[in-house]
Amino acid sequence: MTVKEKELKTKENSLPKEKSSGEAVSLAKDGKTFPKTRRKFVNKKPGGGRGGRRDDRPKSEYDQKIISLRRVTRVVSGGRRFSFSVALVIGNRNGSVGLGLGKSIDTSLAIGKAERNAKKNLIRPNLTKDRSIPFNVRFKYSSSDVMLSPAPGKGLKAGGAMRVVLELLGAKNVTGKIFSRSKNHANNAKASIEALKQLGLKAVAVSKKTGRNDSKEEKFKKPASDRNKNK
Repeated sequence: MTVKEKELKTKENSLPKEKSSGEAVSLAKDGKTFPKTRRKFVNKKPGGGRGGRRDDRPKSEYDQKIISLRRVTRVVSGGRRFSFSVALVIGNRNGSVGLGLGKSIDTSLAIGKAERNAKKNLIRPNLTKDRSIPFNVRFKYSSSDVMLSPAPGKGLKAGGAMRVVLELLGAKNVTGKIFSRSKNHANNAKASIEALKQLGLKAVAVSKKTGRNDSKEEKFKKPASDRNKNK
């Protein structure tokens, strides 16, 4: 080791590697020091992260409930492909209800598809002032056979998927009966909604300004069979 190398080594050992302020120091060959600036990351969003708090997101005006969640299989030449099928009911408990179906390889995506599909199929059946129905209705869809009848002062009496539909609709003083032995909740819910359609519907139109439903009422229309009986 030469004399110059020894002198440089002693100088390097004598110099401080860190300052009292906490700034890092880099050493050059000639013994000069250069302070390194550290970047400070400041997150100005109140919730942290990219999306902020979940509480800040606007809450949907519709409540939803999943009535069926199944894992289905599709057989292809390469093997089996699994996906999830979801059926859910949405409603505002104030006269609007809808049924939607969705299918995807992920449950969250399937639920999102079903919710969008249910919003497209929203209906507003005609109800009485006490949240009941004006007359008996019966409908058969596929293997499901259901009947709805008014029950003044008795509250809501129904079970299964039919009860979910009536609760999210906001109906009261209604009795529901499922005559079939079908355990397909999606079909039972579909039959209940089709039975409600026989009560007469209010026109549902989405406003361009507000983005909400602007509805116009229609008068009750009894089925032709009931009108013939009265004659």
